[in-house]
Amino acid sequence: MTEQKPRLFLVDGSSYIFRAFYAIPALQNSAGMPTNAIFGFTNILLKFLKQYRPEYVAVALDAGRKTFRNDMMAEYKANRPEAPADLIPQFPYFRKVLDCLNVSLLELPGYEADDIIATLCDRMIGKECELVVVSSDKDLMQLAANGIKLLDSAKDRWIGAAEVHAKFGVQSAQVVEVMGLMGDAVDNIPGVKGIGEKTAIALIQKFGSLESLFSRLDEVEALPLRGAARVRALLEKNKDNAFLSRALATVNRNVPLDVGLEQLKFAGIDPEKARPLFTELEFTNLITLLEYGRV
Repeated sequence: MTEQKPRLFLVDGSSYIFRAFYAIPALQNSAGMPTNAIFGFTNILLKFLKQYRPEYVAVALDAGRKTFRNDMMAEYKANRPEAPADLIPQFPYFRKVLDCLNVSLLELPGYEADDIIATLCDRMIGKECELVVVSSDKDLMQLAANGIKLLDSAKDRWIGAAEVHAKFGVQSAQVVEVMGLMGDAVDNIPGVKGIGEKTAIALIQKFGSLESLFSRLDEVEALPLRGAARVRALLEKNKDNAFLSRALATVNRNVPLDVGLEQLKFAGIDPEKARPLFTELEFTNLITLLEYGRV
């Protein structure tokens, strides 16, 4: 019988933070500090650790708003509002929660959590572990290949190469080609204005890549696309934006991280280590649950 390889779970922590903030009503400790996002984040993390019992785990966070992508395009993510006032004082505590629960934290100024996750996936392929990216973000679906899977832990939904193909109609590595054409309003990636997801997918299914598409633009008008002549004109006018958008959507797999697999081993939760922080935050129920081993 083949022995099951241990799993390395790489968690997109930023998505947990915002999910928690908007899911939990206003909450604060007796000192008046908002704690709703910290409480939600901690509960999501504890549920994840209990359900999946990882041997290796790390949470990646964005170290700041500015990254190398802002050098490529100053307006990258410029459409996003500032963090809510009640969330700002909670940011330092997410790192404290990870520390007190013995979960490795990975972050590096100038890079996004996605880049850190992608770098570790590339580095750990072929090691004695399976790779699981804990996120449902389409930006990370480009990683769902070579046995790497995404996990939407909120729905216990696994996303592999087949699921990505079912969603986008292309291979995982081609997701960024589609995004180069359709853009991404969430991150303010422009794409080719006037080309939506369906047309973008159809074009990449036909041509495979932006390079092939733009070298064969004459063929676009013959495609069974609504307004094919208009599509060709849009492509011709917005070629630079398409290639820029693809570059912005592509994860960086070469983040200078000094970390190996054994450094990400999960040692388990020590209730006594967590007690001082949870006492400060007044998470009384969580202290009790930890003491009795119920999480």
